[in-house]
Amino acid sequence: MIGTKLLVVDDDANICDILKTYFEKEGYEVLTVSDGVEGVAAFRSFSPDLVLLDIMLPKMDGQQVLAEIRKESAKPVIMVTAKGEVFDKVLGLEMGADDFVVKPFDMKELSARIKAVLRRYQSHTHQDDSDVIRFENFEISQDRFELKLRGKKIDIPPKELQLLYCLASNPNRVFSREQLLEHVWDFAFLGDSRTVDVHIKRLREKLEGVSDKWCLKTVWGIGYKFELYN
Repeated sequence: MIGTKLLVVDDDANICDILKTYFEKEGYEVLTVSDGVEGVAAFRSFSPDLVLLDIMLPKMDGQQVLAEIRKESAKPVIMVTAKGEVFDKVLGLEMGADDFVVKPFDMKELSARIKAVLRRYQSHTHQDDSDVIRFENFEISQDRFELKLRGKKIDIPPKELQLLYCLASNPNRVFSREQLLEHVWDFAFLGDSRTVDVHIKRLREKLEGVSDKWCLKTVWGIGYKFELYN
């Protein structure tokens, strides 16, 4: 991953040193900062390709940092939690985290996860206009991370958009919650089906009354589909 910029936000100086040494040897450009306020500032000035973000931080915690990042960018963020630390992964997923790792972590596994998240993000952002899906009063582009309803651009978190795109690009196909976790979050073993339900609920609120030609439909006992009506 030569030339890839990695921002590490962690108040443990030892972990920062280890991560910086390891990933610089793999060809990354690495910047480390020790608190949440510095993390937000560094994200804006350093413009990283991926952020490795600790949950427990001074001045501003990891969830607050993630919220600030998601106000302006869909860049990948991997959250870091300490073993035994109480943290609601579902809340993190809803806020737009791309993955989670638990301390102490294996460096090879962490490297593999970073590469997987980067590949997934890059596959979303290196597409042409053929990725645009249109139905009545509905237009979505994963390339541009854009949803339009009745021609008006709608603010939507990255994971909600990716979930809606997955369903809309496969109209009338039924997806289980587990399949959606794999398609959208790419790590079923850390997933919780509750987060799919929460995202679907929020999407329905946005889509309510937009058209009678399609809808997000629950297929009881299985999952969800983007249903088109004749």
